Amino acid sequence: MSELHHEVSELERKSATAARLFDIRRIIGGLFAVYGVIVTIAGVTASDADLEKAQGININLWTGLAMLALGVFFLVWLKLRPLIPPPAGPAE
Repeated sequence: MSELHHEVSELERKSATAARLFDIRRIIGGLFAVYGVIVTIAGVTASDADLEKAQGININLWTGLAMLALGVFFLVWLKLRPLIPPPAGPAE
C-alpha cells in the first residue's frame, strides 16, 4: 500500500508541474514580451521615412512598449498568483 501511495503522490506532483507549465498566462506573457521587444527595437531603429508615414508618431515604439508592459504584467501575475491544482477527489 505504501508503494501505491508513493506512486499516486508522484503522479499528483507531475500533474501539478504540468499544470503550471502550460498556464495560459505564461504563454501569453511570454509571447507579448518577445514580440514587444521585437517591435520596440523596430521603433527605436525607425527611419525618418517611417516616421513621416505615421505623421511623426513612432507607432512601433509605443506599440512595442505597450506589448512589453502587457507581457510583463502577465508574467508578474503568474509569479504572484501561481496556479494551484484542485485537490484530488475520493477514488471510486
